[in-house]
Amino acid sequence: MPIAYTPLPLYPLAMGASYFTPRQELPAHVNLEDPAVLAMTDLRQVSAVTIEPNALLDKALQKMIESGVKLLLVTDPQHAVLGLITATDIQGERPLTFLREVGVRYDDILVRDIMTLREQLEVLRFEDVLRAQIGAIVATLKAAGRQHALVTDTDVQEMRKSVRGIFSATQLGRQLGAPIYTMEAMAGFAALREALAN
Repeated sequence: MPIAYTPLPLYPLAMGASYFTPRQELPAHVNLEDPAVLAMTDLRQVSAVTIEPNALLDKALQKMIESGVKLLLVTDPQHAVLGLITATDIQGERPLTFLREVGVRYDDILVRDIMTLREQLEVLRFEDVLRAQIGAIVATLKAAGRQHALVTDTDVQEMRKSVRGIFSATQLGRQLGAPIYTMEAMAGFAALREALAN
């Protein structure tokens, strides 16, 4: 005889109801000896923030502000990563250099004009990150002179390498309780000082 299941009660959806989004809770405080994964934004738990290459720079910056990030993955309609763009790229000297070389208006600069192309990106492998400590990630960012490091892993559903995670010097600094200065950050400060002086 089949079991008789009792229906659950139904309720009206409250006015102003929203929806849950993926969220990763990174520890507020870490030290250099802690496992590196404790400071990695895991894109299996948090949605990647992306932008198309033909978007205007202002749109990219606005998306960063709204999302609370300083890096956008630049993707095509099939979700393939074409490159990335950072807040430093947008607010640094790259747009000014592009303006001088091409002679367009700032409002006409597109993400593709100043993004870092996929072919120029160097990434970490997730299997190495699993064995690493946070101190090694800090050392890697400093040695590479970068604010961010992408981490790749094999996506078994897609059977291809994909970006699995992101390390951010800003995030690491918050968790460690001390800022992390890389050459990219210093170059961004220098470009900002130069722009303000002019």
